Amino acid sequence: MIVLDVEASGVEPTKHSIVSIGALDIANPTNRFYMECRVWDGAHIMEGALAVNGFTREQITDPKKPSEADLTHEFLKWSDSVEERTFAGQNVSFDRDFLKEAAERAKHTNWPFAHRTIDVHTLCYMHMVLKGLQPPVKYRRSALNLDSVMIYCGIPKEPSPHNALTGALSHAECIARLLYGRKLLPEFAEFEIPWKN
Repeated sequence: MIVLDVEASGVEPTKHSIVSIGALDIANPTNRFYMECRVWDGAHIMEGALAVNGFTREQITDPKKPSEADLTHEFLKWSDSVEERTFAGQNVSFDRDFLKEAAERAKHTNWPFAHRTIDVHTLCYMHMVLKGLQPPVKYRRSALNLDSVMIYCGIPKEPSPHNALTGALSHAECIARLLYGRKLLPEFAEFEIPWKN
């Protein structure tokens, strides 16, 4: 499974651009991918998105950086090394849709990924329910954001600004703990799994 995190210049895959991708193969967590790029010509840029991912306009429009198409081709080439290529992550349909749209812009005609994904939010919600816990609710809907899931899994909140590789690592550790009941990455080895105590 490919744990994926995309940072973008906004929230709409057809209007905004990828600015970085972080990923790892959960079956072989040392097999990691991280790359940054410049936005595609004409892509919209939301200030709120930059506040989340920490990039500046100058960084995401830097002509020396690879293009979004270059990044997409490199990611697809990297993904060939992964045996099972189901995408997983927190609200990973967002990341999948951005990557698919970028692949179409890059004229990549052989999209190898399925529509089905594994969502960290759903895994955590189910885990809590099976433990007899009430998942947090705010505004009459689930309030399990990534920070809440990480705390539930016994690891610290993700640092700010958000980095795609840090995000992918955080998602992968949560997946390992929720789905398999074990630690995965050396970055989180010191943190115990709360429900194992």
